[in-house]
Amino acid sequence: MTKPVRIRDIAQACGVSVGAVSRALKGQPGLKEETRQRIVAIAEQQGYDFSRLHNDKIKRVLFLLHRQHDIARALPFYSSLLLGVEDHCRAKGIAMSFLAIGPEDAINDQVLLHHPDALICAGYFEPQLIATLAQMKLPMVLVDLWSPGLPCVNPDNVQGGYLATQHLLNLGRKRIAFLASTLSHYSIRQREKGYRQALYEAQILMPPEYEVIASPLVDTEQSLIYAMNELLNLPTPPDAIFAYNDVTAMIAINMCEQRGLKVPEDIAIVGFDNIETAAWGHPSLTTIA
Repeated sequence: MTKPVRIRDIAQACGVSVGAVSRALKGQPGLKEETRQRIVAIAEQQGYDFSRLHNDKIKRVLFLLHRQHDIARALPFYSSLLLGVEDHCRAKGIAMSFLAIGPEDAINDQVLLHHPDALICAGYFEPQLIATLAQMKLPMVLVDLWSPGLPCVNPDNVQGGYLATQHLLNLGRKRIAFLASTLSHYSIRQREKGYRQALYEAQILMPPEYEVIASPLVDTEQSLIYAMNELLNLPTPPDAIFAYNDVTAMIAINMCEQRGLKVPEDIAIVGFDNIETAAWGHPSLTTIA
């Protein structure tokens, strides 16, 4: 029986690395076109079975997060997600690495340094950045994000926003504000949609100043503090707030306490994500899981 041609055999014949052969056969960037064509030609001459490219076992996964996310301090949701992915990869014998990127980075070069077989992109990414990653022809999954034509894993953000707002309405609150960092993030837009849907069904129209979106031009935490101050400084401040995530909700609670407002007696606050620290505060945070 003829022994199947391996990528290592092609690499030796071409005088290049195994990684270079893998990129050439998969059509990934990072090689000169003449080098790619030479590798493919030698692979064909040696009788390489190109169908094996679609059956390769995933051995290395790269977890990608946008540089704007402060994973250690401001967004424990992504810390928990990262650890969960790492645990699952370890159980499957898959190596996982992490990379924070932004549109100003040399995306292809940075990604290829990790030699990934698949990508997991979590949280917000600019559409052009997702398009660049998709052109690498690697299996890719989006988490807490949506893009047409790509597999995505998301909670029911609309339903979550709806339930959070409905809970506040059921408490008898009449002036319910929505506090978020940016509407450019798919999940936040969906949660806002749920907020508006609940108010619409209750036939309640909130003034536009009750939807406060923090400025993207400063530190996320500081911008949320400014935004919360805007709400509390209104002539008729809200008696309830739906915060787009738990970290924002905890910032809002802290701001209220600094002003001598009692939560939930004076102002009720609901978050989203059900992070572990949401239960540690006094009072503990009501949140959507």
